[in-house]
Amino acid sequence: MAAINEIQDSIIEQFSDFDDWLDRYQLLIDLGSEQEPLPEEYKSDNNLIEGCQSRVWLQADFIDGKVHFRAESDALIVKGIVSLLISVYSGHTPDEILSSEPYFVEAIGLKEHLSPTRSNGLVAMIKQMKLYALAFKAKNGNA
Repeated sequence: MAAINEIQDSIIEQFSDFDDWLDRYQLLIDLGSEQEPLPEEYKSDNNLIEGCQSRVWLQADFIDGKVHFRAESDALIVKGIVSLLISVYSGHTPDEILSSEPYFVEAIGLKEHLSPTRSNGLVAMIKQMKLYALAFKAKNGNA
């Protein structure tokens, strides 16, 4: 599995192919629609992320010392954003997740092209992923 920063660099490269933000939004929508749907049993209030304008459910599982994320959103662009976050963080150890910053967000211009409420939602998604990593780390010692 590629390191978190390698995945981020690959996302930056993918988005640099498009100058126009309409094309970048389309790429986000495409990424979101390629994502596997979240099973219904995980679409619970417990998995709902606070602070998002649209509804976003995030499921985290700890398997063999690594955190695996799955998510779903009722908004296409948000689903694309969450699929990017999953590609960056899923399958890594809690320490790897906690020690990395999602610099791709800034680099692809995502933050400046989202509405303030979507931008807040993005921050809430990242925060929630890091909280899961922290919880798994605490629960499993130095795993």
